[in-house]
Amino acid sequence: MSNLDRVALTGEYDYLEELISCNLSYFYNFEDELLFPTINLKESEVIYGLGLWVMEPRDAATVMLVRNSDNSSEGPIEVFMLRRNLNLDFVGGAYVFPGGAVDELDQAIADDQELAGRPDHKSGSLLGTNDGGVKFWVAAIRECFEEAGVLLARRSASEGVLSLVDAGDRALFDGYRQALNRKEATFESILRAEGLTLLSDSIFYFSHWITPEGAPRRYDTRFFVAVAPPDQVALHDNGETVANCWISPNDALNRHRNSEFDLILPTIKNLEALARFSNVAEVISAASAFETIPTVLPRMVPDGNGVRILLPGDQGYEEALSAEFSPTMPLPGRPGGPAI
Repeated sequence: MSNLDRVALTGEYDYLEELISCNLSYFYNFEDELLFPTINLKESEVIYGLGLWVMEPRDAATVMLVRNSDNSSEGPIEVFMLRRNLNLDFVGGAYVFPGGAVDELDQAIADDQELAGRPDHKSGSLLGTNDGGVKFWVAAIRECFEEAGVLLARRSASEGVLSLVDAGDRALFDGYRQALNRKEATFESILRAEGLTLLSDSIFYFSHWITPEGAPRRYDTRFFVAVAPPDQVALHDNGETVANCWISPNDALNRHRNSEFDLILPTIKNLEALARFSNVAEVISAASAFETIPTVLPRMVPDGNGVRILLPGDQGYEEALSAEFSPTMPLPGRPGGPAI
């Protein structure tokens, strides 16, 4: 019996130190914090024959901020994207939407309707969770503020989205953002200090992706879409993210095909979905009317000289067992990376 099997089958965590020496990246999350308290190993999570240990995916949320280019109501659509720091182990250098893991403090905010607001009823029911999944909306908004500096909130029910046109307000909330990223303040304390309620009813559930089994880090991620506030400026944090851009979905996809713009598969597929719409109004109208949101769990299977990503509905998907892959594997579509 291998060490991985022994830990998974018996729960004997004395072997964790030895496992860590094999691959440290199996134990870290978005913020590079150790995941020991949340490791959850079950017999069913060992895929025999591949020697693969499957981590339980961690809840996460991502928001796609969209706007019409050139302030035109006719479009085309642009989406805000951030480039992850090249020194990060998890998809370093890739362009992503603002997002990250759900944490316990998000649930505390979700339990307070005055802080969290409430999502559109239909959107909430689509998550299929007993509590409406409000924590996912909270996490998406918090991560958007941390990573992009955009706070999707209002001061009162009679007001629209928070405006940061005033220089003093911009400086105040930039300070809040820095304090939050340095863990010197909590998101809840900022909301209470400014009397803010999150705009959960203006953020719409768009897609649901789960990291393939075999990945060194796994996330159960809900993607949302929201209109970018006109009176706030989105900007990378110059830490975890090092660049930002507003870009049309088709331009991002074309630049990726030309090896100029690194993307991971869920980002590619969400950009493809956004590219079908002519303007922001069409996106929001469609997202608010979704009747179902399918869960997408890709599988990575051996394929000749490497691995291929299969999606639900692809030939061979139901029979496939995921292949183990390295955290340093090139991104999809790149030489040495998974074929898509």
